[in-house]
Amino acid sequence: MVRRARRINRELAEVYPYAHPELDFRDPFELLVATVLSAQTTDLRVNQTTPALFAAYPTPEDLAAAVPEELEEIIRPTGFFRAKARSLIGLSTALRDDFGGEVPGRLEDLVSLPGVGRKTAFVVLGNAFGVPGITVDTHFGRLVRRWKWTEQQDPEKVEAEIATIFPKSEWTMLSHRVIFHGRRICHARNPACGACPIAPLCPSYGEGETDPEKAAKLLKYEKGGRPGQRLNPPPDYPGSPAPPLAPAAGEAG
Repeated sequence: MVRRARRINRELAEVYPYAHPELDFRDPFELLVATVLSAQTTDLRVNQTTPALFAAYPTPEDLAAAVPEELEEIIRPTGFFRAKARSLIGLSTALRDDFGGEVPGRLEDLVSLPGVGRKTAFVVLGNAFGVPGITVDTHFGRLVRRWKWTEQQDPEKVEAEIATIFPKSEWTMLSHRVIFHGRRICHARNPACGACPIAPLCPSYGEGETDPEKAAKLLKYEKGGRPGQRLNPPPDYPGSPAPPLAPAAGEAG
């Protein structure tokens, strides 16, 4: 199992050499905020929402002082906007009061912030601070169970088991590759088995569409010839940028 798991990771590295976090951000604070907003919605919707958010509240101090109703209106497209607004104001207040307005680079400090769990903390640590971490989101958990790397359902137990299979230096990029694969090919419902580059290594091959032509129609984002989730993707991303948020009815532009 370990040998097959490591081979899958090597194969995914060849398929997705450009794998990256799919949230737009320019600094640790923006990544932290975007990751909190990404709960129960798509990274695309977050990326379409954050330009206006950071224009209005560019620093933790600004966001800590936000009027809740005004903040809620900006982040409404991401869903659960009242709870998310409370988290954003709470974490920004903690950053202002306890961390000098800076996002901390330690796991224990990050998870002390309102609305920040281990998954969010590892996204920030891995991508803003270069600290290795395994991000167990719904895609990651689904795929590692399909590949029989673990039978665990609890994210922390999944994280612990996967950490024993791969060296720490691989953890962050492994997370990106697996999540990329889950979003593009190995979907929750009807995975595109017939178009999957690691099908020969997959113990769950056949759960989805095996006909190559039909499977090819299930591919998403750049694999299906469509835009990705980032409005500002990295230079080496082979797909096209996502479109900005369409103006609401009655608005110009």
